[in-house]
Amino acid sequence: MAEKKSKPAEIKTKPTSASVEDFLNTVKDEQKRKDSFAILDMMKKATGKDPKMWGSSVIGFGNKRYKSPATGREVDWLVIGFSPRKANLSLYLSMNIKEHEATLKKLGKHKTGVGCLYINKLEDIDVKVLKEIINASLKRK
Repeated sequence: MAEKKSKPAEIKTKPTSASVEDFLNTVKDEQKRKDSFAILDMMKKATGKDPKMWGSSVIGFGNKRYKSPATGREVDWLVIGFSPRKANLSLYLSMNIKEHEATLKKLGKHKTGVGCLYINKLEDIDVKVLKEIINASLKRK
């Protein structure tokens, strides 16, 4: 029997034409703004892609259709990205972050979610290790 083609789920966070640089320049905390531009540069170099704003506060690189193994629901989402949130810098990585526990132990001060990495500021972590994690995320299919 042929697999049923499902229409992608409609999500609120979509690519926009807003300026990434203009958005980052509105980040009030000077350190978070500087760190955001540094992460932007890291992700640009790692992906070879131009960033896009996804919604009003997420900066994303690339576009990929994800299918939930549990529900079969499909969504269009960024391949990799980040957001300078009030509490921390949230990095959205296309991987199960727990698979990289050994690397994370070398990273420095951070927290994790399922596919997210949360850091307060770049000086709290080893930036070389962060670049390794970003590159590992991009290699994952």
